[in-house]
Amino acid sequence: MTDPSGYVRVREKGSRDVSYPPAPEPLAVTVYDNHTHLEIEDGEGLPLVEHLARAAAAGVGGVVQAGGDIESSRWSAWAAANHPGVLAAVAIHPNEAPAYAAQGRLAEAIAVIDDLAAQPRVRAIGETGLDFFRTGEEGLPAQFESFEAHIALAKKHDLAMQIHDRDAHDAVLETLERVGAPERTVFHCFSGDADMARLAADRGYWLSFAGNVTFKNAQNLRDAFAVTPLDRVLIETDAPFLTPVPLRGRPNAPYLVPLTVRFLAQERGLDLDEFCARIAANTLEVYGSFS
Repeated sequence: MTDPSGYVRVREKGSRDVSYPPAPEPLAVTVYDNHTHLEIEDGEGLPLVEHLARAAAAGVGGVVQAGGDIESSRWSAWAAANHPGVLAAVAIHPNEAPAYAAQGRLAEAIAVIDDLAAQPRVRAIGETGLDFFRTGEEGLPAQFESFEAHIALAKKHDLAMQIHDRDAHDAVLETLERVGAPERTVFHCFSGDADMARLAADRGYWLSFAGNVTFKNAQNLRDAFAVTPLDRVLIETDAPFLTPVPLRGRPNAPYLVPLTVRFLAQERGLDLDEFCARIAANTLEVYGSFS
């Protein structure tokens, strides 16, 4: 097998400002970025060790590095095995599942995820789920097949599960109810409204909020956060995407987590240190220790 450490993806730059923003004021109480894609090079790019050093200096004590296909999942598992402060999530992304199925390789791909999931610093199956935005009707059977297989893997290995849900809220919730959700189920980059947030929290799921909660057109996310019990809240970057306002469009990274955390604390009038401690406790409950 090819050494996974050299794997990299490159994000299209376009006309964006692709310089990394200055570091925000660090948090006094450590939190964790529970979903990031540090194998993606954006702008001038940062080495993994630099990402982790900047994060630590900002009060972000660790990251969950998420995979979405065979290659990025292998890289995520390698990063977690070789770098303190990194845990891994491994999966076939719902938008990748139809392509594997068309090649007759979906079962093979899921078997790779099964093998990776046995590694001790792989702590989640993700990101998996359903995406009705990018995938047409012809790809939906493969998405459902893959999603249900990943649910089974999370249960088999007693791992958390990170859900990608885009324009598929009802179908995702129905599938979890029908098949039976893993004990620790996280809606990565939660995209629903307040009603969905209440329902998800009532079912014991965690809701992970990313930098897009700061966007002007994201009132639904702020409404959702307003009704989410604090013991169900997680924080993520989804880096290099979804950089918080006022830096939207520039490369995102775990060291920018404080921007989203401070924004959310202000939204609900929360004490910042207490909110950080709650986020940290939730993250450790879902994924275990980062050390």
